[in-house]
Parts: sequence; structure tokens; C-alpha cells
Amino acid sequence: MTKVEDLYELGDAPEMGTVPTRMYASLIRQERYGQPIDAFRTEVVDVPPVGRGQVLVKVMAAGVNYNNVWAALGSPLDVIAARQKAGAAEDFHIGGSDLSGIVWAVGEDVRGVRLGDEVVVLASRWDESAEDIRLGGEPATSSSQRVWGYEENYGSFAQFAVVDDYMCHPKPARLSWAEAACYMATAATAYRQLFGWPPHTVRPGDPVLIWGGAGGLGSIAIQLVRHVGGIPVAVVSSEERGEFCVKLGAEGYIDRRDFDHWGRLPDASDEAAMNRWLAGARAFGRRFWEVLGERRAPRIVLEHSGADTVPTSIYMCDNAGMVVICGGTTGYNGDVDLRFLWMRQKRLQGSHVAGVREAREVTRLIDQGVIDPCLSRTFGFEEIGLAHQLIHDNRHPAGNMAVLVNAKE
Repeated sequence: MTKVEDLYELGDAPEMGTVPTRMYASLIRQERYGQPIDAFRTEVVDVPPVGRGQVLVKVMAAGVNYNNVWAALGSPLDVIAARQKAGAAEDFHIGGSDLSGIVWAVGEDVRGVRLGDEVVVLASRWDESAEDIRLGGEPATSSSQRVWGYEENYGSFAQFAVVDDYMCHPKPARLSWAEAACYMATAATAYRQLFGWPPHTVRPGDPVLIWGGAGGLGSIAIQLVRHVGGIPVAVVSSEERGEFCVKLGAEGYIDRRDFDHWGRLPDASDEAAMNRWLAGARAFGRRFWEVLGERRAPRIVLEHSGADTVPTSIYMCDNAGMVVICGGTTGYNGDVDLRFLWMRQKRLQGSHVAGVREAREVTRLIDQGVIDPCLSRTFGFEEIGLAHQLIHDNRHPAGNMAVLVNAKE
């Protein structure tokens, strides 16, 4: 019988089917909250237990997303304190909401995956016995839904990870471990934003405005819009990023540095201030027409930047169109001139992560080579803090990033 060691080095593991005792993980602790490059440290912790319906995954590579910039800062949410308030004992956070890996052990009643399967994971977790789900609600909108690796602990920045079986999807065979690890959170989120809110799904010929077009979310969204015949127009912060978007299929790009009307709306009763803001928004709209080559408004606006841009997004959106938002990276106060909303019959729709079907469908598109995961840079395990610092400072390369964990390349 093979002896099971207490701790294995990265790249090594016990016999398949065996759950190791301890593991290496990149931890955030409250006393290190602050700049991401200082917040993450490699430590050794116990491997969490594998429960009913759960699998242990040997993490080969992990994706890098904005949520663990917030975790490192301890703001806007102290994730450790929030979990402890709910009864958790751990005084640390293991982030990471994307992974590629190998199913190494399985718990009772696991369905859909087997030992040795190569998988990617959607970091959306819910309680399948929750009342709203039992009453027919979509699991992704359940009150029990949480983001694994951010709201929930023991994410993918670790040697091993425990996930629910429904979170696993087949790894696209054509991708490397790093490529497979980098895409799910952004791709599934973008897919739901663009196709999950009927009747506002992208149709052939639809102009679509995409904020942060060179980012992880935007780079996938551009390709999805173009795939179904829509016309993506990207908003970026440099010409270099704009050209990256054009190569992905964007009709063109708008450099947001050319405008200065960003931020919260002035009071509607302040006529002079509102006129100044409208002048900026109209100039942005004219630039959109120039890129598009015709005077049409975007039927769908893909948002995530929040406070600075929502007023412009609502203004820009076509009559009976939709602004769909999945975040608030510039702040959470979304000012709306309600006259544009009700008189032009526009829709402001919140969208959060994705469901199992959406994750599986976008994974198939990636597996078929229709969508490129846009891996831009791969880091070593000890560089997890650096990767998040680059995102924090907006110095990260265009596309998505990944970290090698057990994989060598």
C-alpha cells in the first residue's frame, strides 16, 4: 500500500482517489490587507473535507480576476470578517475563482464527473435544496448563491480545491492548463449578459457597446457579439488596447481619455451642470456613430465599470434597449436620469456570474475554437500577489491571466 505523506510538494500528489492531509495555498490574512502584492503569502493549511456531492480537484492552474483585488484590499468587503460573522472558524482567505485541474477524489453521490477527469470550474455555488430553487427558481439567482473563492473560502489559489460536482465542466482539450484556467469567470459572465436576458439577446446587426473592451470580460464579449453577427464597439484606455480589440473583431474603439464627463450625474435641477454633462455624453455618442459608420445607438450596452459610466450608458442605449451590468469597478452609486429610462423605455438589468447551462455552452464555443480565451500572461505560484497588483494598478496586459499551480507549463 502506498504511503500517504502529510504534505506533497507542488506538482506532486498522493495516489488518485486519496485525499491529502495538508496543502500549499496562497493566503490573505487581515493583518496583510492592503496592496495586493503584499497581501498574498504561501502557507500550509489543512485540505478541506470532501462532502456529499463534492469532488477534490488537483489544481493545475488558476485564473486571476478582479474579485481578489477586493479581497486583498479588505474593501469594499472584509471577506474574512463576513464569514466569521456567519460562523466560519478560518482566519484566512484562499482566493481564486477560476481553475483547470484533475478530479483527484470524489465524495458520495457525485454525478457527472469521475476520477481522472480534466475539468474547469464555474465559481458559482448554491444550495440545491434552497427553497427558492425547489420552487422552480433559477439556481444562479438563488438567495443561496455565492461566489466560490471570494465570498466562499478555499478557492483555486491552492494545491487542491473542493468543489460541488455541478461546478465542473469538461476542460477544452485543445487548451493548455493555463489557457483553460483563465476564461470561465469572464466568459460565462459575458455570455449571460449578452444572451441570458431575453428579449435583449444579441441579434445579427445589433450594435453593442462594450466597456473595458480589452479586459477579460470585454475580450470575450467582443468575440461573442461578432460570432452571432452583432457589431461590437469597445471602450478602452489606450490606442494599444483599442487595436487589440479590433484584432478580436471589434468594429472599432473609443478612447475614454478623450472625454471628461465621467462620474456621477449633477442634480437635474442644475441646468448649467446638466448641460455640461450632456455635451460630453453627446460627444461620446457622436464618436460611437463615427466608429459604427452610421447613426444608430447600441441596442445593448455591456457594463461593469459602474458609477463613472452608468449615466452615459443609459443615455447611449437605444430606445427599448438594455444596459446590462455585472459590477461596479469605479463605484456603486449608479445615477440614472429617469427620463431617459421611462420615456425611451430602456432596461437596466443586473447580471451576476452564470448558470450551469451558460457555462457549458460558452465552454463548447471555446472548445470548438470559436472563442479565444485570450490568455495574455502566465505567472508562477509565488507571483499571485503581483498578478493582482497589476490589475489593481491597471497595468495588466489585455485579455485574461493565469497562475500555474501544479502544472509546470
